Amino acid sequence: MKILFLLLLGLSLHASVKQKMFHLYQQKNFAAVCNKGLQAFSKNMYDEEFLSMYAFSCLYADYVDRLAVPITIMKHSQEARANAAYFSVILMQKKLLFHALLDNYDLTNLKLPTTDYILSKVFDLYLKLGQHTPKKYYILQDPDDKKLTYKLSIQKGDKVIIEEFYNRHSVKRHTYW
Repeated sequence: MKILFLLLLGLSLHASVKQKMFHLYQQKNFAAVCNKGLQAFSKNMYDEEFLSMYAFSCLYADYVDRLAVPITIMKHSQEARANAAYFSVILMQKKLLFHALLDNYDLTNLKLPTTDYILSKVFDLYLKLGQHTPKKYYILQDPDDKKLTYKLSIQKGDKVIIEEFYNRHSVKRHTYW
């Protein structure tokens, strides 16, 4: 009887964590979902619904490096594999952009898949610059919206910063470690 009670308690706590995460996700509090997911990760790492919610929340909160582990685990369904491939592209673009900005690594010969995520957009715009003299920052024009620009830079040698501007007014700042 005691074992059954502990098992039921454990199951209700498990459901409770996912329910809290889902509620926060609906409120677009992605950083909180990502952090809760990190705390509960080891107990839920084979739950693909949990992994998808956790990974997308981390992505939307700009915690891109937290995608590495879910990418390797998400393989048991078609949807999970598609999500893992999507996250892999973004993580790779972040690492390559960091390498190019810090080390002046030439990316001009690369032909990579892309996504609709902000980091991918900026990565693609940076690639279009071709070979160039390195700068402290780059102002990149969105090809679909002339009022939208991105400022790309490295801060303190360890962060890629993307600032979004609409009509020259700051909209959002993305920081990638």
